Amino acid sequence: MVTTRRSASYKAKAESSKAEKAEEPEVSTELNPKTTHYEFGGPIGALAMEIFLPLLILFFAVGCDNTGYPSQKLLSMNKDNFLGLFTLQNLAVLIDPMAILVYLAFIGWLVVFTFTTNGDKYPGVKLRNGKTLKYECNAIYVLLSLFSIVVYCGQGPGIKPALWIYDHWVGLNVAAVLFAYAVSFWAYAHSFEPGALLALGGNTGNAIYDFMIGRELNPRIDDFDVKFFVELRPSLMGWLVTNICMGLKQYHDLGRITNSMVLVLIFQAWYVIDALWMEPLVLTTMDMTTDGFGFMLAFGNLCWVPMLYGLQARYLADFPVDLSHTQLFGIVALQLIGYYIFRSANAQKDKFRRNPKNPKLKHIKFIETKAGTRLMTSGWWGYSRHINYLGDLIMALSWCLPCGFQSPIPYFYFFYFAFLLWHRQGRDEHKCRTKYGSDWDRYCKKVPYKIIPGRCYLIAVSTD
Repeated sequence: MVTTRRSASYKAKAESSKAEKAEEPEVSTELNPKTTHYEFGGPIGALAMEIFLPLLILFFAVGCDNTGYPSQKLLSMNKDNFLGLFTLQNLAVLIDPMAILVYLAFIGWLVVFTFTTNGDKYPGVKLRNGKTLKYECNAIYVLLSLFSIVVYCGQGPGIKPALWIYDHWVGLNVAAVLFAYAVSFWAYAHSFEPGALLALGGNTGNAIYDFMIGRELNPRIDDFDVKFFVELRPSLMGWLVTNICMGLKQYHDLGRITNSMVLVLIFQAWYVIDALWMEPLVLTTMDMTTDGFGFMLAFGNLCWVPMLYGLQARYLADFPVDLSHTQLFGIVALQLIGYYIFRSANAQKDKFRRNPKNPKLKHIKFIETKAGTRLMTSGWWGYSRHINYLGDLIMALSWCLPCGFQSPIPYFYFFYFAFLLWHRQGRDEHKCRTKYGSDWDRYCKKVPYKIIPGRCYLIAVSTD
């Protein structure tokens, strides 16, 4: 057998990689301490999430159609017939082999574009083991490459692929659920590799809980960071693609696109493109710096976001809404306010974290902590401890309002998101109180409100 230069090179690289792994020291238990604190209701809550969140995705896919949200068929069912929908036999019928292939092809294209497009390299935060991982931020170029292929391939069939997505929506949801489970099992198994740095919150020793919350902090295949890839690409790009398909479906049925659909498509595309453009900012978020990669992040980004966040566009494809000029301008104003708060607050925080001595931030007041971190007490972050969440929540409402009030289903996103942000700020509070101790109490006195400046039931309570 003749060995080519390329195969010899690959062989040498593989042997070198094995040697490096053999020499890599085990991560000490000091770096990977046992987790003693449970979140999300502990193992029982984790198991419930692993079972019922995928079923909820399938409920929205199967139980909503052009007869109603929820569908007329669903409303006419009795309790026994409804529960019978979720038997393994009935769920297996939903499997669509072609939809699985299309979903996997989409993920495959994203991986290919991630490797073949260039981007600027940014350092992540310094890890507990002293390492600082490098990340190539090329998501916006991956999106452009993806749409170049979509436009090129769509010259012949036109909007037929978009209609196919609509017609095979249930099968695509099933494919996303199955793939999310597969990636989650891989991530859990990979976390037992020698040298793995575990998330501080994902090392309880309880398999059900650790599988859900995420055990390993930054699982990688060579230099390919799986969590970083999943965080924005399949989630946000999948959401954008499905939204466009729903807009084309409405155009096919009506011969036009309603102003409500235009608002939803623009608002959500704006959010997606902005997030991809600002990709380096994700490196300092809790998802990247604190949470392990498990079912919660894998399912959330591979299935929940692309399949559920576009619920408004899907609703409007089935039930078009024409907004008055007053409604139109009011919703646009709400979106602009939310975006301004969200983006400017996040940008201010990121600049301060990276360089507290930035001359542009000399007006910012802060308190010094024993941990060596400075906590901002003025600017955006003087209004509340999570002011960016307020902007996010305002935008979430502006995305739902174009759907009108004939069904509560399109507003699921807003109420889910409000609960998510409320829960996340609770996690943030616990983490910061543990890290800063009495300094956090001092900080809370200076910045008393959690999300909404002023007293507001549930979401923004005053000082602890």
